[in-house]
Amino acid sequence: MNDCLFFGLNQYPNLIQNESDKIKKPIQFKFENENENENENEKQIKQISSGRFSIIFLFKNGKAIEYLNENDSNQNPEKIQIEENIQKVTVGFENEAILTIEGNVFAKGYDIDPNNPNKFINISSLIEDTNNRIIEDIVCGANSIYLLTSNQNVYGIGSNEFGQVGLDSETLPNTEKPILMMKNVSKIFSGHSSVNVFLLNSNQELFGCGYNEQGQLGLGESKKEEKKIQKLTKIQNIPKGKIIDIKCGDAHSIMLIENENENPKRKLYSCGDSRYNEFFKDEYDYTYEFTEFKSSLFENDDYILDVSVGCFHTLILTSNSKLIGFGQNEYGELGNTNTKYELIPIQIELPKLKFNEDISNYHISCGDNKSFLYYSLSFSNLEEDLIKLFRRKEFCDISFKTENGEIIEAHKLILKYRLNQNQNQNQKLKEIISKKSIKESNQIIEMIYSNRIINPKLYCEIKEIINSNEKIEETMKRIYLNENENEKDFIIERKEKQYKFPKLILIMRSELYRGMFLSVTEDTSNKVTDYSELSEESFQIFEYWIYSNQIKEEIQITQEIIEFDDYNELNQENLGIIKYSETTNKITKKIIDEFERGIDYFQLNQTNPNLFDLLIRKFHYQNQN
Repeated sequence: MNDCLFFGLNQYPNLIQNESDKIKKPIQFKFENENENENENEKQIKQISSGRFSIIFLFKNGKAIEYLNENDSNQNPEKIQIEENIQKVTVGFENEAILTIEGNVFAKGYDIDPNNPNKFINISSLIEDTNNRIIEDIVCGANSIYLLTSNQNVYGIGSNEFGQVGLDSETLPNTEKPILMMKNVSKIFSGHSSVNVFLLNSNQELFGCGYNEQGQLGLGESKKEEKKIQKLTKIQNIPKGKIIDIKCGDAHSIMLIENENENPKRKLYSCGDSRYNEFFKDEYDYTYEFTEFKSSLFENDDYILDVSVGCFHTLILTSNSKLIGFGQNEYGELGNTNTKYELIPIQIELPKLKFNEDISNYHISCGDNKSFLYYSLSFSNLEEDLIKLFRRKEFCDISFKTENGEIIEAHKLILKYRLNQNQNQNQKLKEIISKKSIKESNQIIEMIYSNRIINPKLYCEIKEIINSNEKIEETMKRIYLNENENEKDFIIERKEKQYKFPKLILIMRSELYRGMFLSVTEDTSNKVTDYSELSEESFQIFEYWIYSNQIKEEIQITQEIIEFDDYNELNQENLGIIKYSETTNKITKKIIDEFERGIDYFQLNQTNPNLFDLLIRKFHYQNQN
């Protein structure tokens, strides 16, 4: 089980039995009836999101547990297992949303569906533009939900009482479906108790809208009389540097800025009610612009790792293993027995942590009146970042027209990776496909994906596209920029033949390879995997699945044995692929049994989707029809 510390209000829901309603010092949190023999993936916390009446724990294996407010019959919280393939969860005041690995968003709440507030519905399917239904990120406000698509468009749904979804209308307090708020957005920022939102575009320009009575939007003195900002407004006088994060409370906002050339590299800025940002003068004092936050608790070599904001309190985690807090402490949410407002930041005394030598992998999550400090490996988000990358419109989709006018699609990123960004080769590819049938064209694309041309500069594109943390960037460099040729692709052997696969693809598809390539200590530069036990038929299914994440549509799975015809030797010219032989494209139940053994042997049964499950479904479907 991960290290997980809890302190604050132990009600709504009651998380730790046989403890008081106020837990004033951090204590270890354990799940009820925790099984010590349970699979490690079942126990490793990936994320915690906490609101007013519910908390969701997301685990590394993509499952989640939701704790709801106590019901009237007893004091135990309602505990619900969510079985989706989840990559992120977010909780608001009375709303929740989960983002699946496939890019769908399921949400519930009174402002989502007042008739069924406790039922999850697919709100991403309500987006009218079909090109924007793949969602990359989600954030809950107090009563609104914001969705960032793979095309960098932001949609808002839920309450618009204060203009927090950017609707300049007094007659539409709620949105029944997601509405487009802004294009060209790289990040969304809000909070579970906040009725305002910040949107950051790709040029590091910041925009905000919503409630501004205490100056929590940081718009400056000129806007202090405007309580509602119903149109997205550009935030002026933003501190210099890269905006890493913004966390929003009920009446204040905290911004984390990074400057590579300064010491310290990261600084905090705050705006809003001064009782929660160290600029307190009197009860009604507000800071209307983002102003640098300073504390004597920060040392010269301190690096701010994480910051989280509750309704009225803030926690900061530093590289020197300091947990710093300020603001409301009525329920012990600052981990201090003195339950009073702490206007000056204090250091929270922590019990000995299991992973003190690796504090950078700890994260903070503040709920309404609750606080969590938990351990979660930073690399857990690598797969999601790679999936986001592959979904980006400018890299994922390129269309080719065949001789019959039919359209086939390919991944631009993989074509760039394989064709070395050569425009002449792209043009030749179009000319060849224009003279081929759709079947032949698909075969051409498939073989390009598995060709041996390498582009070691791919990392430079990745770095510009996704906002990775430093550890992910270091890993990408190690995989793609190593001078050793064998570090760029990975060799898989089968019966004296060698196949090269891009490590990027293997990381996305397999827990086994992801763990292998991300290992800091293990040298995999010359390592090979022997798949000699797999038949040619099984290996072709495995190879196609690695690149496409699917089973070939034309494959027929039969009860009897029907052999594959081998591909003819390819004639290499220009793109390297001109001629194919026909294949029978049928496999047998015997092959499925063989592949099951192969998946278990190479530990590929943890991949998502599970290849064996796809084969079995296809087998049963075809034999039932």
